[in-house]
Amino acid sequence: MDSHAEKVRRPLDTKPVSPSLFAHFVLRTPQKDRMRDWYMTVLNAHLVFENDYIAFITYDEEHHRVAFVHAPDLKQPADADRLLSHMAYTFADLGQLLSTYKRLKAEGILPYRPINHGPTVSMYYKDPDGNGVELQVDAFKTKQQAADYFKTDAFKADPIGVPFDPEEMVRDWEAGVPEAKLVKQKR
Repeated sequence: MDSHAEKVRRPLDTKPVSPSLFAHFVLRTPQKDRMRDWYMTVLNAHLVFENDYIAFITYDEEHHRVAFVHAPDLKQPADADRLLSHMAYTFADLGQLLSTYKRLKAEGILPYRPINHGPTVSMYYKDPDGNGVELQVDAFKTKQQAADYFKTDAFKADPIGVPFDPEEMVRDWEAGVPEAKLVKQKR
């Protein structure tokens, strides 16, 4: 028998299977270069491939996480007409989120909405095309604790959260205030 012969497989069933990971998204834009540069700065990413039509970037081992298709005649919708509210990226800890805030601020990139949702502490930015990008950190030690928070009366009463001052949070972090205290939602 040929050792390279394919082995017999069992018949496929229709049992639902979830994806193993989220791979990438693609943005069509009239300003490919500006968008590419902004995302490379915000995500600390690097260019994988680019030509006149498309650019691919990544920030980890995935071959690409974001692509930008040059669409020079594309008209930007008004904010009220956008179908996608935002995409979100999670950092490992509050220190990483705050140091990213400081790095981006030095580049002139400021959040338009810093908010403590309860399960996350988040800063929302607008890319050059006006798309929302959330940079966040989990406020709980485990994903299960965060998921459980969604079932609380506090979350049901206010699923959006409360604004916070990133500058104050940076000062408190640098002064040694414990992370657990900083990520706790203040009402």
